[in-house]
Amino acid sequence: MLALYYYPGNASLLPHMMLREIGAEFELRLVDRGQNFQKSAEYLRLNPNGRIPVLVDGDLVLFETAAVALHLADKFPQAGLAPAVGTAERAEFYKWMIHLTNTPQAEYRAWFYPNEHVSDEAAAPAVKQAANERLTRMFDVISEQLGDRTWVLGDRFSAADLFLFMLIRWGRGMPRPPRNVPNLNALAERVLARPAVQQALEAEGIKAPVF
Repeated sequence: MLALYYYPGNASLLPHMMLREIGAEFELRLVDRGQNFQKSAEYLRLNPNGRIPVLVDGDLVLFETAAVALHLADKFPQAGLAPAVGTAERAEFYKWMIHLTNTPQAEYRAWFYPNEHVSDEAAAPAVKQAANERLTRMFDVISEQLGDRTWVLGDRFSAADLFLFMLIRWGRGMPRPPRNVPNLNALAERVLARPAVQQALEAEGIKAPVF
């Protein structure tokens, strides 16, 4: 049995949506951030960084969102959430997954938690503003790369679309939310229409407007 440690709307949403797409049996285990459970000794034994998600797959305990996503894509190739290994399409998939985790996902840390990046609290608003500007540019570049594609990889749906959907959702509070970028909005709407995505959102209690 697979077990996903999650908190609603957090980075755990990506593997949660993937598990729904795969149709695998799994258990959701809530990490209660309201009680700071992610910093508890019990949780730190799973992820010493105290962040969400963690996937438990038998004896394997895996953290880092992109690593969990890549593992699930490999473990369940029949779900078609990634192209075949060794193909040019697979390399393109890796490019997008690494870009999304290293660039916009990492940048969101400064947007949501600017106090972590300063020694003087008075500087936190400037850090948040700078993060907003960088994220805005990042989403513009992603939109240009997407163009009129149906999905990130072109005609085929993949875990990269779920990843981008999650990041678009995270930006709903930005001065210019990613949903206001036409190519991003269109892709997010297509992802949102998928039954597995609806199931994951319902299970996490995420209600409209989703992004």
